Amino acid sequence: MDYFKKLQHLLVLEREADKLSFLQLAAATTVAQRRETGMSWYPVAIRGAEVGRGDYLTIELERTTHQDIPHQFRFGQPAMLFSNHNPQTDNLIGVVSFIGGDRMKLSLRVDELPDWTNNGKLGVDLLFDQNSYEEMEAALREAEGLVESRERSGNLTRILIGQKMPVFDAEKPIEFGVKLNESQQDAVRKILSAQELAIVHGPPGTGKTTTLVEAIRLLAGEHEGKVLVTAPSNAAVDLLSEKLSDCGLSVLRVGNPAKISERLMSLTLDSKIAEHPQAKEIRRLKKQAAEYRNLAHRYKRNFGKAEREQRKALFDEAHRIMKDVGRIEQYIIDDLIATAQVITSTLVGANHYSVRSLRYHTVVIDEAGQALEPACWIPILKGEKLVLAGDHLQLPPTIKSEEAGRKGLADTLLEKLTRNYPQVVSLLREQYRMNARIMQFSSDTFYEGKVFAHSSVAGWNLFEDDEPFLFIDTAGCGFDERAEGTSTCNPDEAQFIIRHLDALAASFPNQGTEVQLPSVGIISPYKMQVHELHEALLQTYGLKHWRPQISVNTVDAFQGQERDIIYISMTRSNSEGSIGFLSDIRRMNVAMTRAKKKLVVVGDSATLATHPFYANFIEYAEKTGGYHSAWEWIY
Repeated sequence: MDYFKKLQHLLVLEREADKLSFLQLAAATTVAQRRETGMSWYPVAIRGAEVGRGDYLTIELERTTHQDIPHQFRFGQPAMLFSNHNPQTDNLIGVVSFIGGDRMKLSLRVDELPDWTNNGKLGVDLLFDQNSYEEMEAALREAEGLVESRERSGNLTRILIGQKMPVFDAEKPIEFGVKLNESQQDAVRKILSAQELAIVHGPPGTGKTTTLVEAIRLLAGEHEGKVLVTAPSNAAVDLLSEKLSDCGLSVLRVGNPAKISERLMSLTLDSKIAEHPQAKEIRRLKKQAAEYRNLAHRYKRNFGKAEREQRKALFDEAHRIMKDVGRIEQYIIDDLIATAQVITSTLVGANHYSVRSLRYHTVVIDEAGQALEPACWIPILKGEKLVLAGDHLQLPPTIKSEEAGRKGLADTLLEKLTRNYPQVVSLLREQYRMNARIMQFSSDTFYEGKVFAHSSVAGWNLFEDDEPFLFIDTAGCGFDERAEGTSTCNPDEAQFIIRHLDALAASFPNQGTEVQLPSVGIISPYKMQVHELHEALLQTYGLKHWRPQISVNTVDAFQGQERDIIYISMTRSNSEGSIGFLSDIRRMNVAMTRAKKKLVVVGDSATLATHPFYANFIEYAEKTGGYHSAWEWIY
């Protein structure tokens, strides 16, 4: 099976597994249960309505209760407005066009809201996102066609699938705008001299974003063509958008940001359209169209032929005006794109209607180690040159189909190209986050010992003579794991960790609410253990003043973050030596490299050491004086 045929087959497996999982979760639950899993907002109130792009009616919704529950709604996803009276028939399907806080805008292809929206309670259900899969499938078909065509425009594609070798120009002198270390400068030089492909491999704390932003700044100034900057997540796109804007580039953020800050919103397409000189005319025309629609809505359901024709004429006039609005908006979009140096979006967002047909000199994909390869091809096909940045030795992409993952979907484009073309890869070697003792095991195990700590962080710790790295062994303590549904927990280990943190807090020399306390992250790979840790924390009075500084979550949730102190609850403790998905050691790499000044890992050596990685980890703790038995703290 050739390259793209295989990817298309794997994507079909992934889509079917994802859809089955989604439908089972949605169909087998009540609205209250769907709300708990983040798949529903209920109840919601309609706060406003306006005619949007493409003559869609856009309604603004607000969830009025249960606002503390995290949700899965994202910009561009399909969703369904429903009534609690009869959700099977009283519903409308639309697309999320904005999401921020407890407000959502839903674009619906209707002229007016039906009567049932005025009665009873309303809710919004998340629907399966077929569009993202369709975009990925279309990109794979297009890439396949490019390779078969033998046209020059397919050069980059042929390099990425191993049919041609990447080429570099001679390096030119560069005037850097920010201070970069030697390996960061080497990475920027390689990006600028690459004709088709360059990769920045950024281990934790090595300044990958700083390096990437400087390279993009230089690329945008060197070429007339625009730069497309993408990432799998909105959060990663947001970070780059702000950093690129801060360094003086004209940035256009396409799509809906994850964080709704004034600084970031000012970079979005919607905000820039609203600030454009022609925006006043758009507002005038929209108001006029709304007036015609309101007149049409006054006609009741029972009316004669003349009234029906008048109603139709009013709607037709509103449609005609909205077509004028669309033309003006397109003129504004074209104007904004013409002045933008950098377009930023998620991978799928690169096909947003406003920029779908754009071509770029360079396409940048950040966090490429977490990106499904089919999604990467959406932006790749729009550029002449590709820059990948990330770390394939941290968290991989989430894959729903075990079969697809096993057959190759788990192998990211970043991993493939790093293996196939080591000459295009620049490893960032100097890290600015961790004490050297915290860092060293990760460096030796994952990065061939090539990553080292900058002098500013190599020796830092919480206070003088504090141990920066501890492995606390619970073997023989009777801290047994417990299965909870599909997850695992260890209540005794959770209680021990919170007691240990409580003792640390009590001994900290700068106690009190007036002093800046260190930040703390408590991590477990298991959701049920996270719950146990939360409960233990809430019951510990001595940590009351520290709670604002303490975060408790899974490994995945801590990706990209850092804390002064990190505790890791390994959770697994059993006589069989079974460690489950702890065997994916990349998760451990993420967890232990979040710590800046102190890392405390708590686990059962008898269970963990059945895996060579953890046996080596415990041996490292012993060699560096960080190994302790939990019995030292048990009275």
